[in-house]
Amino acid sequence: MAPADALPPWRPLLRGAREREGRSPLARWLQLATIAADGTPRVRTLVFRGWSGPAALDLLSDARSAKVTELIGQPAVELCWLLPRARCQFRLRGSVLALPPLQLDQERSRHWRQLTPSGRALWGWPPPGEPLQDDGCFPATLAADGPPPHTFALLRIDLTQVELLELTDHPHSRRRWRAAADWAEERLNP
Repeated sequence: MAPADALPPWRPLLRGAREREGRSPLARWLQLATIAADGTPRVRTLVFRGWSGPAALDLLSDARSAKVTELIGQPAVELCWLLPRARCQFRLRGSVLALPPLQLDQERSRHWRQLTPSGRALWGWPPPGEPLQDDGCFPATLAADGPPPHTFALLRIDLTQVELLELTDHPHSRRRWRAAADWAEERLNP
């Protein structure tokens, strides 16, 4: 059995695929699938903000968005990370972790300080998804001093399964790793 802090075997594959994207935003954009309160699926694109452990990643969102409410009711998610230059797709399954309040505050503050002033500005905008007001205030920047606003939500995803679909050869290659199987690789039909 691998040590708890050992990287799962799919992590170097994901890093290599992201590196092939170069400076393209696609190296950081992934799609988050959730289930709405009415039982219907929702998909959004978010920005990867880093790893918080061997198999946990961080995403940021506006706390007023529907996805945050949906994740409180149903924390299970699937992420899809399409990396076109590497010609592969990673499907990551897991759930949003509920962090202890002190740790959550520390991690939110850390991520807040790492954002650019224009990146922080998004959390000063009016609530997402509401009707646009002619007099709406959309600041271009927000300062890093002080605590993050209440609208700044950290989504830490604890991964339990990862699939890799490689679209390079014929036939395509598909592999799966599951935390419950100590991240042992399984080859699958594409």
